[in-house]
Amino acid sequence: MAKGEGAESSSAAGLLPTGILQAGERPAQVKKEQKKKQQLSICNKLCYAVGGAPYQVTGCALGFFLQIYLLDVAQVNPFSASIILFVGRAWDAFTDPLVGFCISKSPWTRLGRLMPWIIFSTPLAIIAYFLIWFVPDFPQGQTLWYLLFYCLFETLVTCFHVPYSALTMFISAEQSERDSATAYRMTVEVLGTVLGTAIQGQIVGQANAPCLQDPNGSAEASESANRTHSNASLKETQNAYLLAAGVIASIYVICALILTLGVREQREPYETQKAEPMPFFQGLRLVMSHGPYVKLIAGFLFTSLAFMLVEGNFALFCTYTLGFRNEFQNLLLAIMLSATFTIPIWQWFLTRFGKKTAVYIGISSAVPFLILVALMKSNLIVTYVVAIAAGVSVAAAFLLPWSMLPDVIDDFHLKHPTSHGTEPIFFSFYVFFTKFASGVSLGISTLSLDFAGYQTRGCSQPSRVKFTLKMLVTMAPIVLILLGLLLFELYPIDEEKRRQNKKALQALRDEASSSGCSDTDSTELASIL
Repeated sequence: MAKGEGAESSSAAGLLPTGILQAGERPAQVKKEQKKKQQLSICNKLCYAVGGAPYQVTGCALGFFLQIYLLDVAQVNPFSASIILFVGRAWDAFTDPLVGFCISKSPWTRLGRLMPWIIFSTPLAIIAYFLIWFVPDFPQGQTLWYLLFYCLFETLVTCFHVPYSALTMFISAEQSERDSATAYRMTVEVLGTVLGTAIQGQIVGQANAPCLQDPNGSAEASESANRTHSNASLKETQNAYLLAAGVIASIYVICALILTLGVREQREPYETQKAEPMPFFQGLRLVMSHGPYVKLIAGFLFTSLAFMLVEGNFALFCTYTLGFRNEFQNLLLAIMLSATFTIPIWQWFLTRFGKKTAVYIGISSAVPFLILVALMKSNLIVTYVVAIAAGVSVAAAFLLPWSMLPDVIDDFHLKHPTSHGTEPIFFSFYVFFTKFASGVSLGISTLSLDFAGYQTRGCSQPSRVKFTLKMLVTMAPIVLILLGLLLFELYPIDEEKRRQNKKALQALRDEASSSGCSDTDSTELASIL
């Protein structure tokens, strides 16, 4: 009898899978396998990072060159240009939460929840981008033309960038892997700004828009000859802008393909247990009441606004205030190359000394150089030195917001563990506030130039215009940076808090994984019996 029982037991054991016989060992194995699964290869990180280039290449070209293009190439009057820049940026800001709302309602597909947005927005975005740099033959409708295609492109690039930004939370559950991937991304994004600056600046710089020595004209014959030669040169400049737009559009498509083919979305173990994401407005209310998030975006709102003011007015400042009409594209290139090479240094610094310390040192380092630019006379060599040094601060401004935002989201998940699908809200509203503020700043700065007496296509500008440009590029950014750094004092997530959150999140994931493993084993056993 005992022998029969033993044989029956042995026979039953032979029918059962090894995983069920070793159920006690499965959770440990699953933990190890999942941790290994969350590790990203260098190839994965590079493919993810390349996806950040389209937004930066196009954004850099528009940020540095659109204002001077509208004023001196398309010959839009300063008041209309200020409307285009303000409405375009304000609309761009509005589309971020709108797209975030739509993404939060999107179902998970075979490609993921975010990837379809990136794939389908790309072809339309490159068409709209190309038409921004086209000068139509009907001067009366130019303002409407640029406003329409600028807003359309910003909408489509938002459909690319918001899901791409939220993808940070879905490439890995490991905080260290996300930080590493973010550093790769920031390096490539700064390289994207270098590409945007180099392509747009060097191509356009070879056919610089001609200026009029005497905009008011003194002699009718000389004015006519001057304008005939000027119009021929102006056409060459317009064609150069179109060529640069075509090259940048090609880069956009290539980067989108690499991102799509090389990155896969991953869902959190505890998220898969909940079928439906939280309703958008309920999630928005929770997100906007999360203290660390509000303090983070408030600080970066002012610091980002400072750098955007410099970006938007830098070309005009170099051309008219410093007198480097044929050098501003090279100065931009020096800034971006310096930023590219210092991104890895800042990544090491923030892991060694903490992210808040990196914010204070990195962003404040721009202040002495802005003061130097404000006080010094026009000197090309000194300007290049200042540009290279300023690139160090630009690198910190690029890296730190996107490195700190995932920490805030992790903190939010710990306080609201059942709130899923809120990641796009975090990223889209951060970008919303930044873009809306930059739209206001660009609109006000262009309007200030109009009030100061800006002369379209003039070889020189009145002293009031030069002074206004100097204030917009130096003193206003300094004030904004100092305000932002004061707000960072209130930000509560330091390195100790990050470590605590990491341990708590890992415990939550392990619990979810063990629960999932137990459910799977029970199902297998029931089906066999």
